[in-house]
Amino acid sequence: MTMHNPPHPGEFIVATYMDPFDLSCRFLATKLDVAASTLNRILKSQSGVSPEMALRLSKSLGRSPESWLAMQHNYDLWQAKKKVRLGKVSKVNLNAA
Repeated sequence: MTMHNPPHPGEFIVATYMDPFDLSCRFLATKLDVAASTLNRILKSQSGVSPEMALRLSKSLGRSPESWLAMQHNYDLWQAKKKVRLGKVSKVNLNAA
C-alpha cells in the first residue's frame, strides 16, 4: 500500500528526533560523522538519503538502513508520480507468438 504524500527523510528526522530532543544539525552531523552541510541538505529535502547515509542514520538514530532507504524511495516515487507524464507510454505485448 502506498503512502499518501510521504515525508522526505529529512522532514522525518527533524520532526521525530531533532525537534523533540532539541538536537542541532551540527551535533547530529558530528554523531553521523558527516559534514554539517551534508546533513543540512538532507534536512532541507535538497538531497536524498544514500545507502551510506542510511547505514549512518541506522547506527545513530535507530531504525533499519532498509527503512531509511524505503522512506527515501517512497518520497521519490511520490514526487515522480506528480511530475512524469505517461500519456505517450504504451504497453508492450509480451504474449508468445
